[in-house]
This record gives sequence, structure tokens and C-alpha cells, in this order.
Amino acid sequence: MAEPLPKTSAFPRPPRELVLTTPEHFIAFGFGAGLAPRGPGTVGTLVGLPFWLLLMWLPPWGFGVALLALFGFGCWICGESARLLGVHDYGGIVFDEIVGFLIACLPLLPALGLAQGPRAMALGLLAAFAVFRLFDILKPWPIRAFDRSIHGGLGIMIDDVLAGFFSAAVLYGGILFLQR
Repeated sequence: MAEPLPKTSAFPRPPRELVLTTPEHFIAFGFGAGLAPRGPGTVGTLVGLPFWLLLMWLPPWGFGVALLALFGFGCWICGESARLLGVHDYGGIVFDEIVGFLIACLPLLPALGLAQGPRAMALGLLAAFAVFRLFDILKPWPIRAFDRSIHGGLGIMIDDVLAGFFSAAVLYGGILFLQR
């Protein structure tokens, strides 16, 4: 079995040209968002907004299929980028944040009818963004346990997927509370 890749802390920032010209890095780095000098995960999460605007109109089952496809692709692309860099879960790899944010937005699907109108949708997206970033940064149990124990592309993706589901649950509860 291959030895896990080293953690980010001892790894220098990859050259911008490498990230922008290598398809695996370009996609894994959120189409360049992961190159942000500060808060690449936060900037990468913002890249999830155009994905949301494209996918939100799907029926819930279609959105679920899209999420599964993005998750599977994300496991591969993030794993490849990490392998090529020679480091596990480099901070600039943010495709996982994009998928996690989409999961956090599940309660906002128009087909569910919970966030009706542009104002409710905008507030819901702000809340999903804030709660997702909070869970992704703090990594409460069991998110941190999975983050530390699973390696490769799945390991890169799993903590953000869990943060997305935790965020969706909080957002759903908040919507129900406000609608009573």
C-alpha cells in the first residue's frame, strides 16, 4: 500500500502557471480560485454559486444525481491534483468546497418550496455559505475524524461533503423555525 502524501504545511505554493495550464490542477483549484493568497477555501466556495445557479432548477432526484457525479469526479480530480503536487489536501485544492457548498444548499432547491422568492433565496444562500464555511473551518466531530483518517481523493472530498450535510441540516432547521 502506498504511503500517504505529506500534509500541506511543508509544501511551497505551486507556480500559478502550473495550476492554470494543467487540467487536473485547474479544475481541482476551482478554475483558479484556489490560487487566492488568503482564504482559498472561502474563495473556492464562492465558485459554487454559478454551479448552484445552473443546477438548482433540476428536480431533487436530478440534483442528487449531479451531486453524486460531482462527488465521484471530485474524488478523482482532487486525488490526481494532490498526487501530481505530491501533497495531500493542499489548501488550494477547492473543488471539494464547491461540492460541499452545493450540498449545503439542498434545502434551497426551488422544487422543495422552502425558500420562495429572490429575497429568501439570497438570504438562504448567504446562510448556506456562512454555515458551510463555519463547519468546514471548525471541523467538529465526526468531520475532523474523517478528515484525519481517510486519504487520497476521497479523503480530500469527505470532510467537505460532511460539512455540507451538517450545514444543510442546520439551514433546513433554520428555515422551518422561521416559517412557523
